[in-house]
Amino acid sequence: MPQHTHCPLSYRFGLLLAGALILGGCASADRPTRTADGGTKEPVGYLAAAQLPQATAVLPAAPRAGSARYEADRQIFKATRQWQGTPRWTLATSDVDGATPAMLRGFSCAVGVPLDAAQLPQLVNLLDRAGADANHVNTPVKLANRRQRPFQIDDGAVCESKEHLAKSFDYPSGHATWSWTIGLILAELAPDRATGIDLRARAYADSRVVCGAHNHSAIEAGAMNAAIVVAALHASPAFRQDAESARRELAVYRQSTAAVDAGQCAVEQALISTTPY
Repeated sequence: MPQHTHCPLSYRFGLLLAGALILGGCASADRPTRTADGGTKEPVGYLAAAQLPQATAVLPAAPRAGSARYEADRQIFKATRQWQGTPRWTLATSDVDGATPAMLRGFSCAVGVPLDAAQLPQLVNLLDRAGADANHVNTPVKLANRRQRPFQIDDGAVCESKEHLAKSFDYPSGHATWSWTIGLILAELAPDRATGIDLRARAYADSRVVCGAHNHSAIEAGAMNAAIVVAALHASPAFRQDAESARRELAVYRQSTAAVDAGQCAVEQALISTTPY
């Protein structure tokens, strides 16, 4: 994975009821490092370099041309071009924005309350720092595999700028790693909502396939990457301390905040409950 390219992340999800998506810029090809206060400096992770898991030794190599996995990726990319112009495509395009505040909003239905990053500083700090560790684990795997993105192999519509996406590699998906990192952590902080949270994490990863930005093998590797990262994070006393602070903060916030709109969440649930490939 090359160095991060920062650009305005202005994709915003109107949750489909308005039937429109506001597009106002570009998005990072991998997990963005834009933080809740609008800064672009990547937060310091919890893990020292020697503590970072070596995911290149764990994840399978990216599919090679001519292999069954390679051909399966191609077929899934071609088949999922059918989603262009549908509500699932709109959701996938909205899911491009991987900045922490946007991701939290995307998990609102799963948690049951509108997640406002400005009201959850402990949670944002926890996720930003965990996300930095996820980036550090993901980067060597991307560079070791140098896997082409699906639209570089077969023609097909993509919901983002192909030129921008082509600046980084496909495998593993940074967005999928990030969504599963958030999902696994949120599921611990709000275990009564774990099933819905895990489903939304998977849907974020699925959106990368719907979008045409990543091969299916790349989002599978992203899920494995996140599991590796989160497991390592639990060995960090600082992570555990911050997670407990975020747990308390989220519990108070959930008690004092009105529930999400049931109609909006029903729309989202209908879109993500079926696997799009």
